[in-house]
Amino acid sequence: VQLQASGGGLVQPGGSLRLSCSYSGFTSSYYAISWFRTAPGKDREVVSCISNDDGSTYYRDSVKGRFIISGHSAKQTVYLQMNNLKPEDTAIYRCATGPMWCGTEPRAFEYTTWGQGTQVTVSS
Repeated sequence: VQLQASGGGLVQPGGSLRLSCSYSGFTSSYYAISWFRTAPGKDREVVSCISNDDGSTYYRDSVKGRFIISGHSAKQTVYLQMNNLKPEDTAIYRCATGPMWCGTEPRAFEYTTWGQGTQVTVSS
């Protein structure tokens, strides 16, 4: 399995960005793809997750109501639409896969395949 993240950039507070995670190589329809982020001086944290089998999703509390995760199977891409961005959303974002479902809270150690990072900077 291979993942490739893209779509980061510089945006003003209140603005929007859409991240894309293009994937290939899955041999089963049971897989979850999560977005993690690492901000300067902080630990990596999960942002959102989508389970391909049933479309179930997970969002961390700080992004609920602002971020939307979606999957497009034909394009083999997972999107993370980020609205009303805040300076605290500034981080390197990476997509990853490993478990079959998101679960109650995705944990980084469960994820075995990672895409490269894409930088998101929210600043005026």
